[in-house]
Amino acid sequence: MLYVVVSFLWVSLWFYLLFGGADFGAGILELFTRTRNKSRTRRTMYRAIGPIWEANHMWLIIAIVILFVGFPAIYATMSTALHIPLIIMLLGIIARGTAFAFRHYDAVVDDMQQLYSKIFTWSSLITPLFLGIIAGSAVSGKIDTTPENFLEGYIFNWLDWFTIAVGCFTVAICAFLAAVFLIGEATGEKDKRRFIAKAKTSNIAAFVAGALVFIAARYEDIPLTSWIFGNWVGRLSILLASLSLVLLWYLLGKGKVKILPLLAGFQVTMILLSVTYVHFPKIVLLKGGNYLSLMEHHGEARTMESLGWALLIGSIFILPALFYLLYSFRKSAKKLAGS
Repeated sequence: MLYVVVSFLWVSLWFYLLFGGADFGAGILELFTRTRNKSRTRRTMYRAIGPIWEANHMWLIIAIVILFVGFPAIYATMSTALHIPLIIMLLGIIARGTAFAFRHYDAVVDDMQQLYSKIFTWSSLITPLFLGIIAGSAVSGKIDTTPENFLEGYIFNWLDWFTIAVGCFTVAICAFLAAVFLIGEATGEKDKRRFIAKAKTSNIAAFVAGALVFIAARYEDIPLTSWIFGNWVGRLSILLASLSLVLLWYLLGKGKVKILPLLAGFQVTMILLSVTYVHFPKIVLLKGGNYLSLMEHHGEARTMESLGWALLIGSIFILPALFYLLYSFRKSAKKLAGS
């Protein structure tokens, strides 16, 4: 059952990066949209994510529950050492969801709508930024479980050039996913071209941010290059991601959008695979060469068995309903767009 639980953990993080990332990215795109086009971007975004945006956070909740129940030592270490970026990320999620609901469903339209919009767009950027910072901190090897002072224990273990670069890369990836997903939701040719241009711009931004991650890793003495290119899985993943990127740009130029979301999702999947494969089963690299492992630092066998069965049985009920929800709202959105 241990491998079942670990698989659910990886898949939940993967789904959150894809669907939640595109969700955050929609707000990032709105933040960097010209004023005259913001209303059109919002309408497209509401049609795409409005009815089911809250379901995206289910994947994050599953990951947190898995860590809390099945890997308490890992959960305790991360929630203690990284409590500052975790709190900022969670506050961003709360602020974003609240602003989205009030902006979209408030019965009174007044000047507060501008405040809601600012909270929504900026929290859409801040949340994935700190999500990336947390992910970068987990592999930076700077988390100190026996710090001598507050700065070493709760600031320097997550605030450095590498983690900031990873955060910026995460923001760019989210914007790229959102732009690609929203191309197919655009109802007019003008909006379609606008989202294609945003997809290209955000993809370039992701490439630049990715390069900065490698530069920052070298500056911080993190062997990121050998991690990714030092094994055949990493090399193959990057090769496939690069080939799919070339195909995606070709299809963007031709205006063919049907398989673009699949290609974008495939690229992100390959990047995630190349980063996580080399460390498995290590999930957190600690200062001094120590680590926390999914295979070594898990709960009691009885706990893992119960958790595994709960995840399997729950998925039988939840996943079909979730995908039917996605199908239903997409079908309804298409009818409204065509009417």
